[in-house]
Amino acid sequence: MRIFPALVAGAALLAGLPAVAKTDNAKGEAALAKALAGRVAGKPVSCINLRDIRSTTIIDGTAILYYAGSTIYVNRPADPGSLDDDDVMVTKTSLSQLCNVDVVHLVDRSTRFPSGFVNLSKFVPYTKPGKAR
Repeated sequence: MRIFPALVAGAALLAGLPAVAKTDNAKGEAALAKALAGRVAGKPVSCINLRDIRSTTIIDGTAILYYAGSTIYVNRPADPGSLDDDDVMVTKTSLSQLCNVDVVHLVDRSTRFPSGFVNLSKFVPYTKPGKAR
């Protein structure tokens, strides 16, 4: 008889999980929209030159931003759940470019233990109107 209330409580907890995930994703989408405010999306590209990248930003559970001069390249991995802005990105490439076939390994900033990885997708360039690249 005590099992039934436990099952009901467990089901209620599981039912609440998708709502939490949507809330976290909404925060990520809002942060992404703020970072790209006033910019226009261009045609997605498969690779970007490493020498052009000046800095990067991880938006939790959403995307990686690569800043290259006045252009921001947005990469939305197919499974961005591992993305955490508190992690350090480690990417090994054999070329002078970062491409959509590359893997980004994530390392916890404080413990230095691996915390996951993401497979990159195409890079969408965002520029300010009139500065198309």
